[in-house]
Parts: sequence; structure tokens; C-alpha cells
Amino acid sequence: MQALVSPCRAIFIALCALFSNSVQAAEGGVRSAHDFSFIAIEGDPLPLAQFAGKAVLVVNSASQCGFTSQYSELTDLWARYRDKGLVVLAVPSNDFGGQEPGTEDEIKKFCEVNYGIDFPMTEKVHVRGTEAHPFYKWAATHFSALSKPRWNFHKYLISPDGKLVGWFSSITSPTSEKVVSAIEEQIARSTAWPNNASSD
Repeated sequence: MQALVSPCRAIFIALCALFSNSVQAAEGGVRSAHDFSFIAIEGDPLPLAQFAGKAVLVVNSASQCGFTSQYSELTDLWARYRDKGLVVLAVPSNDFGGQEPGTEDEIKKFCEVNYGIDFPMTEKVHVRGTEAHPFYKWAATHFSALSKPRWNFHKYLISPDGKLVGWFSSITSPTSEKVVSAIEEQIARSTAWPNNASSD
């Protein structure tokens, strides 16, 4: 019996090692946030690479949350910094409290009617767990465990060259000094980035 068990165990270990190496190879292929893509709320591809050269604030959002009013602050940020190198990207998710139950059309209409939102939004996705969007799985490997989304309106900040450079909890206002300072630091870098250079 021992002779039979050992080969089986060896095969199992070999398969596990092969799987592990495959996962590591796949992760090794990801160099930055610009390697990921979402689907826009309108249904079109939304590759993050199109924002290369700009700072991006990625916010998992919901329409029926106590923090939904942060949409107003995000709109203010967008109006203030969009021409200086900032992109605000809302990522609707129903992961927390079932507070984003609507369809993409309903979410888009709600945001436009109530907050006048015209910054980019993605289709509704998962931002935690095994079904999380690949960007969120990748982002979860950065910083500490506390940096993962724990509720709606968690925020990740991406640098002009695609690095994940900061995160902010749901309770942190998008227009707080902490967030604005971090954004302005990245915007200062974005003005020198080739894709965002002045053509004057």
C-alpha cells in the first residue's frame, strides 16, 4: 500500500507545483494597473492603459449607501483636476450590503440625474472574494490586509505610470486634505509624462 501511496503523493505534489508556477507566471506578466481592463457602464471596453500618463482614483461605488453622497465630492474632484491629469473611475459593486442592486442603465441614470456624473464608470463587478475583478485581486496583494475594500467608496490611487501608490477607506472624504494632497502629488508627475505632455 505504501508503494502505491507514494507515487500518487508525488504526482499530486508535482501538479501542485506546476499550478503554483503557472499562477506565479501569470502574476509576473502583470507589470502595472495599465495591464487591466474593465467594461464601461455603456458596454464598451475600458482598458486602464488608455489613462496612461494620468493619475487615476478608482472608487468602488453604490447607489444606496450611506457614503453615496461622496459622488458629489468625486464630481468636484473631477471638475477641478480633470484638465490637470486626473481620472476618476467609479466601479459599481453590489458586494457590500446589497446596496447596488440596479442594472447598469439604472445605475448610470441615477448618477447622471442625481449627481451630474460624467466621469468614467465601469459595469457592475465584484471587488472582493474569489469572483473579484482581476484588478482588485491584484490590488489586494499591495499594502496590508486593511487596504482591501471593506465597504463601498473605498479608493485606490494609481500613478501616471500605472503603479498603485495609495488607498483610502470609505470614511475618508474624496476632498479631504489627505486625498487631495496625494492626487496633486501624482498630477505633478503626470504633467511630465509623455502621453500627457503639452503640445504647445
